Amino acid sequence: MANLILLNKPFQVLSQFTDDGDRNTLKHFISDKGFYPAGRLDYDSEGLLILTDDGPTQHQLANPAFKLEKTYWAQVEGELDQPALDKLIKGVVLKDGLTKPASARIIPEPDIWDRTPPIRERQNKPTSWLELKIKEGKNRQVRRMTAAVGFPTLRLIRYAIGNWTVDNLAPGETSRETVQLTHKPKTGSNKDSQRHPSRRSKYHTEENSVSGRRLANNRSRTKK
Repeated sequence: MANLILLNKPFQVLSQFTDDGDRNTLKHFISDKGFYPAGRLDYDSEGLLILTDDGPTQHQLANPAFKLEKTYWAQVEGELDQPALDKLIKGVVLKDGLTKPASARIIPEPDIWDRTPPIRERQNKPTSWLELKIKEGKNRQVRRMTAAVGFPTLRLIRYAIGNWTVDNLAPGETSRETVQLTHKPKTGSNKDSQRHPSRRSKYHTEENSVSGRRLANNRSRTKK
């Protein structure tokens, strides 16, 4: 079993507990010991950040190999149109490669908290709200995707990770859950496990240990 802390991370808070400067960090909101973020959320982004006290669960929540969908709400500059949505859905070419197909749609302005400080709006320049669902974790991906199709992001909120959301959580508030995940990556994640054997779950480790003992016994018989 793993313990989770769901935090609605406020704007301009680092997704870590320490900082060499004087920026706000997670220690201002979480005093529990032994919890670490499962993934990151940019300093200038808001919304759901999950922390856990279990290593394999942390890896599963953060690793794109497990195909956990993340839902973002982005306020962008300009009036979004269908051609821009189609590009986001099919994939956008960024400096580090083509993004995977995503789900994208225009949404009404959500009923959420005010940001402090508020965004800087330009006179006579409208804004739109976009819901974007992705299963990747490229650096600042959503911001780069919207900029690539001509609509810079002004405000970015991560609304959900899988089935977890920030519903009923004000900025800085937390809730707690206890879960038991499978720790089994979905199709196509075997290469990741081979590149990072230390990240495999305890279930994989136990299975490999049994296989290793069998292989060693067979070799021993062959030598005799």
